[in-house]
Amino acid sequence: QLQLVESGGGLAQPGGSLKLSCAAPGRSITSYVMGWFRQAPGKEREFVAAISWTGGNVYYADSVKGRFTISRANVKNTAYLQMDNLKPEDTAVYYCSAANKAYISGSQYDTYYDYWGRGTQLTVSS
Repeated sequence: QLQLVESGGGLAQPGGSLKLSCAAPGRSITSYVMGWFRQAPGKEREFVAAISWTGGNVYYADSVKGRFTISRANVKNTAYLQMDNLKPEDTAVYYCSAANKAYISGSQYDTYYDYWGRGTQLTVSS
């Protein structure tokens, strides 16, 4: 089992920035593709970003491309989501996910992932 713990959510102003972290306490994430999803009230969970084992391949949803950056620090067993130029429509619960797979193809689908965190709330409002 891989436990994932998100942190860094909160309240941000439109145009502001925030960085989410996803930690796997005591476990290596080296062989996991890491992803971020989000779910806004009344909407289905949607893909945000994914990153391959070494960080060499990254994918983003069109809605966040150019504003969000996914990264990882395998030595810290942690993945990150840097969010810039935030918009009110970014308001959602953000979930970290991990897939024990060697390929990143398909990482935009939630069924691709084996493990999920409990989520952290981001609210973008003035």
